[in-house]
Amino acid sequence: QVQLVESGGGLVQAGDSLRLSCAASGRTFRSYAMGWFRQAPGKEREFVATMRWNTGSTYYTNSVKGRFAIAGDNAKKTVTLQMNILKPEDSAVYYCAAAESTCINYECNVASDYDYWGQGTQVTVSS
Repeated sequence: QVQLVESGGGLVQAGDSLRLSCAASGRTFRSYAMGWFRQAPGKEREFVATMRWNTGSTYYTNSVKGRFAIAGDNAKKTVTLQMNILKPEDSAVYYCAAAESTCINYECNVASDYDYWGQGTQVTVSS
């Protein structure tokens, strides 16, 4: 069994920063990529950012480029998401996810590629 545990969410004002962290525990597993998705009330879960371990490449959805930064350690199976200049539209439950095998595309931005998911952490940005 693999567990992903997120931390670092909270309530902030527009323009503030937050840092989300995710750590994997349980059995050892090979990770091809780890990333973050988010889901706002009434909306579908959407891709935010990911890191592919084999190349160190990072990918972001357009709305967070230049504001968010993903980093991680494959050996420790940890990943962080530094979120700067937060906007009210960033409010959502943020989920950490890990993919064991190759993603369907280079961006690894498809949720079905991910095998393990955290329980989510709430991020609320007030205007």
